[in-house]
Amino acid sequence: MIISVAALAAALLPVLLGGRLSRLAAIPFRHTGWIVAALATQILIIEVLPGPVSLLQAAHIATYGIAAWFIIVNRRIPGLWIIGTGAALNGLVITLNGGTLPARLGALQSAGIHLAPGEFVNSGVLAHPRLPFLGDIFAIPAGLPLSNVFSIGDILIVLGSGWTAWAIVGTRWTAPRAVTPRRTPRHRLPRQRGIRLLLPRVASPSAPAS
Repeated sequence: MIISVAALAAALLPVLLGGRLSRLAAIPFRHTGWIVAALATQILIIEVLPGPVSLLQAAHIATYGIAAWFIIVNRRIPGLWIIGTGAALNGLVITLNGGTLPARLGALQSAGIHLAPGEFVNSGVLAHPRLPFLGDIFAIPAGLPLSNVFSIGDILIVLGSGWTAWAIVGTRWTAPRAVTPRRTPRHRLPRQRGIRLLLPRVASPSAPAS
């Protein structure tokens, strides 16, 4: 939850600095319904729904696959590659560790997080973690708002959200960057019939005066 809040705050910061939120409507994001569904699924399996551990782990991994696909089809959006890199790091480590992001015990203790054995956790202490340095090794200590643990990938996601918003929304002092529209494949271009459409028209000479 802390990463979602931090990413939203980073995305809204340019608006507080004079940027126009309405500029987001002009950005050609594609398949936004899929990424919204993936985020909603993550919230459900992490915060709400109990269920078989193996099923929830598989769903957790699948949400990162959807996120990767969304990043690829929207790769022309400025800064989105930073978010994609962070999500890819998290997704890789979660996949290698069977659906759970490995966490450092000291970080969990610092954040005041106590895990119940036998339940699905999106982040937890593993006996033999793979790539543990990419797991949740940082913590916001207990007693502070939204205390939790987070990873290097989470940091990149927050930074990427701020960069994308700054590039699109702009600020009082900086203009937004132009987004290159997706090119239409050649086989989808309308076919022109006849050579007359391919050559410029030349005005006929005026008739000589008699």
